[in-house]
Amino acid sequence: MEDAYARSVSEVLDFFGVDPSKGLDDSQVLRYAMLYGKNVLPEEKRTPFWKLVLKQFDDLLVKILIAAAVVSFILALVNGETGLAAFLEPSVILMILAANAAVGVITETNAEKALEELRAYQADNATVLRNGCFSILPATDLVPGDIVEVSVGCKVPADMRMIEMLSDIFRVDQAILTGESSSVEKELESTVATNAVYQDKTNILFSGTVVVVGRARAIVVGVGANTAMGSIRDSMLHTGDEATPLKKKLDEFGTFLAKVIAGICVLVWVVNIGHFRDPSHGGFLRGAIHYFKIAVALAVAAIPEGLPAVVTTCLALGTKRMARLNAIVRSLPSVETLGCTTVICSDKTGTLTTNMMSVSKICAVQSLHNGPCMAEYTVSGTTYAPEGFIFDDNGAKLELPAQLPCLLQIAMCSSLCNESILQYNPDKGNYEKIGESTEVALRVLVEKVGLPGFDPVPASLNVLSKHERASYCNHYWENQLKKVSVLEFSRDRKMMSVLCSRKHMELMFSKGAPESILSRCTSVLCNDDGSTVPLTPDVRAELEARFNRFAGKETLRCLALALKRMPLGQKTLSFDDEKDMIFIGLVGMLDPPREEVRNAMLSCLTAGIRVIVVTGDNKSTAESLCHKIGAFDHLIDFSGHSFTASEFEELPALQQTLALQRMALFTRVEPSHKRMLVEALQHQNEVAMTGDGVNDAPALKKADIGIAMGSGTAVAKSASDMVLADDNFATIVAAVAEGRAIYNNTKQFIRYMISSNIGEVVCIFVAAVLGLPDTLAPVQLLWVNLVTDGLPATAIGFNKQDSDVMKAKPRKVSFY
Repeated sequence: MEDAYARSVSEVLDFFGVDPSKGLDDSQVLRYAMLYGKNVLPEEKRTPFWKLVLKQFDDLLVKILIAAAVVSFILALVNGETGLAAFLEPSVILMILAANAAVGVITETNAEKALEELRAYQADNATVLRNGCFSILPATDLVPGDIVEVSVGCKVPADMRMIEMLSDIFRVDQAILTGESSSVEKELESTVATNAVYQDKTNILFSGTVVVVGRARAIVVGVGANTAMGSIRDSMLHTGDEATPLKKKLDEFGTFLAKVIAGICVLVWVVNIGHFRDPSHGGFLRGAIHYFKIAVALAVAAIPEGLPAVVTTCLALGTKRMARLNAIVRSLPSVETLGCTTVICSDKTGTLTTNMMSVSKICAVQSLHNGPCMAEYTVSGTTYAPEGFIFDDNGAKLELPAQLPCLLQIAMCSSLCNESILQYNPDKGNYEKIGESTEVALRVLVEKVGLPGFDPVPASLNVLSKHERASYCNHYWENQLKKVSVLEFSRDRKMMSVLCSRKHMELMFSKGAPESILSRCTSVLCNDDGSTVPLTPDVRAELEARFNRFAGKETLRCLALALKRMPLGQKTLSFDDEKDMIFIGLVGMLDPPREEVRNAMLSCLTAGIRVIVVTGDNKSTAESLCHKIGAFDHLIDFSGHSFTASEFEELPALQQTLALQRMALFTRVEPSHKRMLVEALQHQNEVAMTGDGVNDAPALKKADIGIAMGSGTAVAKSASDMVLADDNFATIVAAVAEGRAIYNNTKQFIRYMISSNIGEVVCIFVAAVLGLPDTLAPVQLLWVNLVTDGLPATAIGFNKQDSDVMKAKPRKVSFY
């Protein structure tokens, strides 16, 4: 059911004939299973090994060499040669071709793994309602019409339409599909948007995404290949691997060389027709065969047999150097492709940013003695690791943040008014979240604030293991104040509250949208002395101004925090309790840019490489990030440089061409849009595509060179030509420099080898025209081409890159 997002709940249920209280019965399950198939991504037939082998010989120069080997063998038999002498020349030629083919087969075998990796994102089990009872079934048994229940931590097992909310709010992290940095709130209402993209389908749960908040029921509307993951698979299947510029030029060179060889061979044979009857040959036929052997020798002399081996060796050397730079090359020819890259389409979430929400700003009321005085703090650290410091307005680091009343209460509220989990994964060597990313960001803030009475934090906690350190301060507050009751977040209140008890004292902590919290506060906590004073109109106006600046100019996601002292012995909370609260502070968070991105992107501009940021996020958030990294400071504004996918598609063809030449930002995109962008740019110049999500895989495969992040998904890495082990965008710049150096070395040794071969051709041709005796036999020519010419050519591949290699503009793809 392709348009389930535009249908009401009752329409979808009627379409599948299912009762939401009973689910499908056995007969319906059987019928829908036969109609729609199993909930698995179909396995694609692997290319047979013999076809992969034959494909390596589908090259004109290779075919000429094979023909030369066959002719050489036939002529040897005609001349009565037997044993080793008859097989020597053809055997040497075939051994060279077999060695080159082996490299190609190994490379292409790796490329088929991308489709297999997609299956890792399918859920294993699902809680399904059938015949009036819930049961846990393998996700592969799901059929359209099944009623499925999902909750926090569940991986969505199929594409499903929401039919019932079992919590006040329901949010899903669908970054692997859309690239959105924040989780998405889902709802029951049908979508009215025309040409709706995944981000607009707020009532659809997509297969492979993860529930981070809430609990809900949904009806399956798409399984297997008919899911969002299935469409990515189909896109990858229909995307052919692009030939690299080096491969294209070598193919063109081979075609040209083949024509020259054919012309010279025919010419030598025709010119010497008069010598066929020479008595030294022993007859006309033997004379014709003799000069035919000379023509074969000419073909062998003209073809640089050592070229594939030397090219492979040079690329392998470049691969080894790039591995030391944390750029892992999966496809050898792609190393050189970087040298002519003119456009890099970079994914935003996880590539330019860390894809980890982080608190970057805190605002609290310092004092009210001489009018409203605000304290604003900056928080360092851009990942989920509890590593970072808090700085005041003057940039001075706070040694003991927990001694400040407001920061202490912010830490307590952030820890207790929180449903997420932060933990250390020793297998991956990093910190991971379970739950909403904004709540995890608050947990990390708690660790950075530390505890009162300790030595400077986090330095004093470094003695702990990473597993203990992950939530040490959070666990401290959870042990000190026991949770008694919780009022969950709801869409109308836009806040949540928790009642805690500690030593005959009851406290309510609340967090939520600043406008909701402020409207319920009547007093404010002062940061200088810990006093509580009335919240005056002037203070309220100043706090609203700070919030507007955080959310507007800095595009931070803001939350306000508050507390309230409750009567002793109270055990429950009601909505009426959420009033007359004490305002604690305001926190602003974002998916922060990577620290090294700014310099890396400026290096790209210096090298003449244009960067286009591609993201599924909304336009304003992406534009703000681009300003933060400073890479687009040369643009006065983004007018004419920033487009959403729908805006771009609505442009006439001519304006689309012009927009591509100016584009710096492409937002609200789906996987198909990324691939479309790459295809459009390929008509103009070379493209490198970076990415880390499942949604990037089709574009990574289509691009001239796909670059995946090391921490990205296995699908993206398998579809790419190169993987950045350190997730560092700056590594791309170093890789481009290496690619340019490899191109320069390749050009030099190709010229060297061709010039050597020209000498051989001239030697044999002149000798044949003048009727001189045989100068060089084919086996001798093979030895000269492989050893005498091959080794010096390989040495050229060791040349280091020029110091100014990144100051030149990219060469044109057609320039060799």
